[in-house]
Amino acid sequence: MTLHDLIAHATRAAQGDVAEAEQVPAVCVIVGSERVMLERAVSALRAFVIGEGPGGFNDDLFQGQGLSAQRVIAAARTLPMMAARRLVLVRNLDAMPASELEALGSYVQKPCPETVLVMVGEKLDGRSKFAKQARDAGAWFEAEPPKQHEMAQIAEREARARGHRISAQAAEGLADALGPDLSALDDALERLSLFVGAGQPIELEHVDGCVAHARIESIWSLVDAVSNRDEKRALTAAASLLGDREPPLKILALVARQLRSVAKMRDALKSGLGPQEAAQKAGVPPFKARDMASSAKRFDDAKLTRAFALVAEADLALKGSKVPGPRVLERTLLALCR
Repeated sequence: MTLHDLIAHATRAAQGDVAEAEQVPAVCVIVGSERVMLERAVSALRAFVIGEGPGGFNDDLFQGQGLSAQRVIAAARTLPMMAARRLVLVRNLDAMPASELEALGSYVQKPCPETVLVMVGEKLDGRSKFAKQARDAGAWFEAEPPKQHEMAQIAEREARARGHRISAQAAEGLADALGPDLSALDDALERLSLFVGAGQPIELEHVDGCVAHARIESIWSLVDAVSNRDEKRALTAAASLLGDREPPLKILALVARQLRSVAKMRDALKSGLGPQEAAQKAGVPPFKARDMASSAKRFDDAKLTRAFALVAEADLALKGSKVPGPRVLERTLLALCR
């Protein structure tokens, strides 16, 4: 079960779904640096166990610093008062002494069914005995930041949860503008929801109007420059993105994705589709259909193969070379423009 699955089960269980309640584990160890998903999981579990009312009767909160396993276990084994369940929440689990964490392992393996014990921490040794016991018990959940290539799908899912349909182009636009930042995505979708109105679809022009689009423009400028073999413009666009603290590896990933779009556009055009229809099939925003069609014509199969090879080589260099990332990116962009 993933963290997203856990949130979904707890949310539906909080709405009274008995079958979903049976899917919520009695122990949830949530580890990772992605605060949005982590706090969303804690809120969903709290709503399931306590509901919307005030806490204090059937919930306990502990901080990991100096915490003993005995205190946690004692609270977890306390029966709920006039309720079906109780909640025990341990924050900053990674600050808990290692010996005490190991002592918690026995409870993780045989938890009290009337208690939901939630333990959260940013960093925890996944090789430890406690981590292994949590995994074996189905209680280990990772809250790690998403990958860039996952963001468009996440944007679609998050928009749907707010009651909106979002076009593929708009989702891609959000991903390009925000990068793998769930907090920024959450804020952007909230603004978009207010802008378009309840239940209304979200299109690319809405994203362009409500979300800062300087990053989108820099990305498209970079892609256009590469396809036009414009070295100066490519380096200027890359410098703009680097100036916004975008990691070279992320910029390279965006270039690779756009090259894949060029390849898809080329195949669509070869099949006889017009620029707009081809753009739709390739997942290219309508306003970029003509430019992308021009780019697709400039890249033949040999040039695309060479471009993908250069990107793959740069990817390895950025991940394992001692050469500074910006220098690797600059060298690759120059090679792509030749």
